[in-house]
Amino acid sequence: MKVHFIGIGGIGVSALAQYYLSKGNEVSGSDLSSSEITDFLKKLGVKIYIGANFKKNVPSDADLVIFSPAVKPKNPEYRQAKKIKAKIQSYPAALGELTKEYFTIAVSGTHGKSTTSSMIALVLEKAGLDPTVIVGTKLKEFGGTNFRAGLSKILVIEADEHFASFLNYWPKIIVLTNIERDHLDYYKNLKNILKSFKKYTSHLDKEGFLVANEDDENILKIISEIKEPVFQIEKYGLIQKEAKQLKKVLKIPGQHNIYNALAVLTVARFLHVPDDITLKALSEFRGTWRRFEIKKGKTGITVVSDYGHHPTEVLATLKAVREKYENKKIWCVFQPHQHQRTFYLFDDFVKVFRESPVDNIIITDIYEVAGRETKKINAKVSSKKLVKEIEKDNVLHMAQDKAEKYIKENIKSGDVLVVMGAGDIYKLVDRF
Repeated sequence: MKVHFIGIGGIGVSALAQYYLSKGNEVSGSDLSSSEITDFLKKLGVKIYIGANFKKNVPSDADLVIFSPAVKPKNPEYRQAKKIKAKIQSYPAALGELTKEYFTIAVSGTHGKSTTSSMIALVLEKAGLDPTVIVGTKLKEFGGTNFRAGLSKILVIEADEHFASFLNYWPKIIVLTNIERDHLDYYKNLKNILKSFKKYTSHLDKEGFLVANEDDENILKIISEIKEPVFQIEKYGLIQKEAKQLKKVLKIPGQHNIYNALAVLTVARFLHVPDDITLKALSEFRGTWRRFEIKKGKTGITVVSDYGHHPTEVLATLKAVREKYENKKIWCVFQPHQHQRTFYLFDDFVKVFRESPVDNIIITDIYEVAGRETKKINAKVSSKKLVKEIEKDNVLHMAQDKAEKYIKENIKSGDVLVVMGAGDIYKLVDRF
């Protein structure tokens, strides 16, 4: 079968492309620009086209065309796929079909999805359960990729709530890490977010298992509204005696990672994985790509690369950095992700950076997300306005190139630099 992916450089879409490749299919794909991910896929044998929106990218005999949720119906490749009468599916719809074929474990929530699903995957691998894994981050343990081909009927996925994508999935186990206001360009308010999550949990059948963070008030609201659930519900939280034990064994810092590990332990026990195997796997977990990823920098500095882009994630990461490097001088360069998120969560970002435990913060210009911005919102918000509202002498606004120059001129050996955001800010890491 010939399968073509529109937007193949996306972290989820690229993992699904590898799945189809592992099954012996001929795979091709396109994206607006080249990246580490497209370069990696090319080495695997995927035919990559850079410069999307060209109908000639789609093979004339393609059987299946899968597109990123960011792709619009007017996209020339999408229209070409319709013209040649190929089967067309969105990434969530295509992944949704797989969830019906496997015993699927889906990790959902505003934060912690990638880390928690990666931890589960590694525990199951160590336990000999040989899972297939599709996650939204690259794992060192999987050879620096976001996909693992397994021989069992277990599938571990990261189930994203944006555009209500997770409503396409039919898992046997759902993990709910936390629920907060996010993706308000789609949901508009928290009430709609909770409504969508509640509907998602109804996808569990009578043999299903819901693993829920009992310290999250929004998750508790959902559980309280489930009338006579036919599926099993198991809660986890910091009150558990295992929390202290996990803090000791984990190499990755921060309270948020203790929560992630508690969720993993709960899933592992449901699948009858002995605790000693789970704890050993968690103790060996080295973290994921751009989630508190520590690198040795030039001129004696330490660089921490992090994907955090929601206010809660940003504060959790900065607290974890301060916890790990208690007496060091810490710098942070943060790139806000998407004008809409920055606009809707503006007050939350102000509060976070006022409370930040690090020494110096530089906020660069907002990363514009293609297909998810509006001129009206773009005109109302900027990093300059954000910094002005924060009103702290140690929080500055600079363009990315000027931020790089300023930090290089002022950072000293022994200092720590946090490079944070979900846009292209990660490219700054290599320059330090």
